[in-house]
Amino acid sequence: GSPQKYDPSFKGPIYDRGCTDIVCCVLLVIAIVGYVVVGIVAWTHGDPRKVIYPTDSRGQFCGQQGTPNEKKPFLFYFDIVKCASPLVLLEFQCPTTQIFVSKCPDRFMTYLSAYGSQVPAELEYYRHFCVPEFKNLQKGPIEVLKDKECPAMIIPSTPLVRRCFPAIQAKKGVIMVGNKTSYEDGRGRQRNVTELLEGAKKANVVLETRQLAMKIFEDYTVSWYWIIIGLVIAMVASLIFIVLLRFLAGIMVWVMIVMVILVLGYGILHCYMEYAKLKGEAGSDVSLKDLGFQTDLRVYLHLRQTWLAFMIILCIVEVVIILLLIFLRKRILIAIALIKEASRAVGHIMTSLLFPLCTFFLLCLCIAYWASTAVFLSTSNEAIYKVFSETPCQFSGQTCKPETFNMSNVTKLCPDAQCLFTFYGGETVYHKYLIVLQFFNVFMFFWLANFVIALGQVTLAGAFASYYWAFKKPDDMPAFPLFSAFGRALRYHTGSLAFGSLILAIVQVIRVILEYLDHRLKAADNKFAKFLLSCLKCCFWCLEKIIKFLNRNAYIMIAIYGTNFCTSARNAFFLLMRNIIRVAVLDKVTDFLFFLGKLLIVGSVGILAFFFFTQRIKLVQDTAPPLNYYWVPILTVIVGSYLIAHGFFSVYGMCVDTLFLCFCEDLERNDGSPERPYYMS
Repeated sequence: GSPQKYDPSFKGPIYDRGCTDIVCCVLLVIAIVGYVVVGIVAWTHGDPRKVIYPTDSRGQFCGQQGTPNEKKPFLFYFDIVKCASPLVLLEFQCPTTQIFVSKCPDRFMTYLSAYGSQVPAELEYYRHFCVPEFKNLQKGPIEVLKDKECPAMIIPSTPLVRRCFPAIQAKKGVIMVGNKTSYEDGRGRQRNVTELLEGAKKANVVLETRQLAMKIFEDYTVSWYWIIIGLVIAMVASLIFIVLLRFLAGIMVWVMIVMVILVLGYGILHCYMEYAKLKGEAGSDVSLKDLGFQTDLRVYLHLRQTWLAFMIILCIVEVVIILLLIFLRKRILIAIALIKEASRAVGHIMTSLLFPLCTFFLLCLCIAYWASTAVFLSTSNEAIYKVFSETPCQFSGQTCKPETFNMSNVTKLCPDAQCLFTFYGGETVYHKYLIVLQFFNVFMFFWLANFVIALGQVTLAGAFASYYWAFKKPDDMPAFPLFSAFGRALRYHTGSLAFGSLILAIVQVIRVILEYLDHRLKAADNKFAKFLLSCLKCCFWCLEKIIKFLNRNAYIMIAIYGTNFCTSARNAFFLLMRNIIRVAVLDKVTDFLFFLGKLLIVGSVGILAFFFFTQRIKLVQDTAPPLNYYWVPILTVIVGSYLIAHGFFSVYGMCVDTLFLCFCEDLERNDGSPERPYYMS
């Protein structure tokens, strides 16, 4: 506009503002109230025990305090062979009686042999595996088996995930149960043990993953405090790094660049040495393709091809980084000036470095509320019982009530029909709309999580903008810039933040739906549908990235000017377009430098963790805990230190972006003359 006279009382555009996007603010409040109501309804109906404990044929839980099953922790199947039927995968329930027992059977026995035995103790032992109501030991065996009060046979079993599974072992490729390859099924037929295996496999799809999970859990229990020490080292390294950036930004940047090149160089050298060392060793020339996927990742480290692949990847990264540095050396100098200014800003507002902890805490609250609501919603069904019959029966699959089942017509028309618990479901309005509530739960999680992130960005942007627009730094700055920025964001701009995060949440929910559809279409052979889905997934991924970029800059403009979301987004977009070359280079160069910083911290902590957990450091060789998979703590330390470094650098990144937008504004408003001096240093 018209040339402004420099006015010492002008405090920059930070301070005059009113409420923005009030409609969205009201919408957010209504949505949160609705979300709380959904949570309360889910908590009154839900029962998370359904996820944790197995249920018997009556829908009761095993091993629960204060119930008749208190001392019976294991689920026993009358005839596990029936679990091999395809019904299991549809109904999630074996079409056989299931009861709770105090311990799994440890011997082969049929009911006929136990009944006819001269030793009373055998029948008494067998009774442990009959339904609790079975007391009459004099009842004829044919009657007992017909009424399904006892199993026709028991076989040696081992408890696994609270269920009794046949104790199957392979000796020289022959499958056995308790040293036998066949067994009598209690009805006079000899059957092969492989039939048991099929039943156990279907009843036990989760077995291998559970075992892997248990081993990983064991590793965490012995190495957790070493992991915490690793994360503390990462935190201290990040802090030192940021403090050093303030005083030695220029030197640090160049040192960092050289260090990364050297670290990559060492990686290439190490890969080459391992590659050369494996030359001529037996089995080291097997190709990755022939080996296939192995859960024990150490196998791959004995292949030459693995080290060759690592070496090629590292070489490509090294060459790309060196070429980029040669072409962008001039722009790096501007970026260094900006980083130095950002360091000063962070130095004046040191509390900003701890602010990501506040965002992290709020995000954890969102995740915890979403996860618990999801579990309670998915377990808020009632027990549904259905008629199962081994012979054809017109009532099969119909719902029934176990209390009145024996007096009903069904038992007269189909003598061997049973009323078994099948799954948790329901017929009420609440149960019919459960899927809608789950969808609402996911949507609200995305909206609130994005809102929390947006609040963090606006707060930081407001604090750093108040630093930039202070003519005499730091005298003209408010006393508590971070708290006043946080207060401004919540008091005036909740609506704008809700608007920005709502747009992002809608795109993210659409992406989740597309992923779900893609997952459902995996089995289908419709090439066109798959192609269309892939295109849509790609488009929405790009859209999400663009919206995140626009939102971030819009939030900075909101923090500076207090305009509404749409105006801020438009102004930010055109301001960036007018300075597109500066944006591209500065943004990318600073991002690149921060990325190198993260890489350095994560790389050094990761290498330290690798040498420690693989017991290669002579000094502390005996202190390293024994592990099933040493990659478990190493990966945890690497991911954790990346998140910590990312937290610290995100503050810095926000500072650079804010100062950059303020700098572009400053250049357009002022010309450096005494009448209109620049606000920048």
